[in-house]
Amino acid sequence: MAADPTVLFCVGATKAGTSWLHRYLSDHPDCHMRSIKELHYFDALDDDRIASQIKQNLSAQQDLSTRLEGANNVRTANILRQLGDREHWLEVLQPEVEDVPAYLDYLTGSIGSETLVGDLTPAYSLLSQARLNIMANLTPDTKFVYLLRDPITRLWSHIRMIAERRSDSGQVERRRADRIFDRVLDGQERQISQRSDYRAAIEKLRSAADPARLLIVFYEDLFNGDGVRQICDFLGISRIAGDQNRRVHAGQPLAMHNHQRNRARVWLAEQYDYIRNVIGNMPATWQYDLAKVQA
Repeated sequence: MAADPTVLFCVGATKAGTSWLHRYLSDHPDCHMRSIKELHYFDALDDDRIASQIKQNLSAQQDLSTRLEGANNVRTANILRQLGDREHWLEVLQPEVEDVPAYLDYLTGSIGSETLVGDLTPAYSLLSQARLNIMANLTPDTKFVYLLRDPITRLWSHIRMIAERRSDSGQVERRRADRIFDRVLDGQERQISQRSDYRAAIEKLRSAADPARLLIVFYEDLFNGDGVRQICDFLGISRIAGDQNRRVHAGQPLAMHNHQRNRARVWLAEQYDYIRNVIGNMPATWQYDLAKVQA
């Protein structure tokens, strides 16, 4: 077993490439990643939702067991691994009390020579400053990654995802997506608006983590720049090319109206200004979208 592996918390943003990153790290020989991408451990503790997480994991186990029927050898091996991970995770959750050593044991269980373990839960970006401080000091080598996506594009992707989940047909319906969009900008749908607040998330992370242990990466650079190299170097793992043509959970397409883009630009102006002032140059796609909206 590797001595004192690096613990990674990828804390967001939602719809900004965290699923792609989990897949990339899961395939990386230097990383030991559980098949459950989002553990939701610390937000469930703080919001008293451990019982709910147990219920969700039991339901996921049932679904996986059903999928075993008729699965080929490769799929069977993958499903059995997922079932094992769910079973071990339930052992951590079922006492329904905070047990950080058990949580860390779960992350590192069965680790070999790998040097990195991790928990990629975007909802952690909403945690309190106090909780993030605790997480930052869990191990001698705990690191945070926060992925940023063009605010307008991220917002619309999130809205489409929620519209799909709420639809009985499983389709992204225009009227439903438009209603959600209007509610977000009217101060409702806080689960979406809070995930759009890059400034709040980054300020908390910068206060909680040593600057050397926090990396902010643009989603766009994962696929069109040096984002993968940045992440590998930051985490101390070997540079291995990712499949930049693969998209994970891309969602169903639905075009955003021009008037919605303009409203979103005004609503998200503070986020663009903050990123420009704090991080510096924004990706070309961000600047292009801004110019298109303002034209």
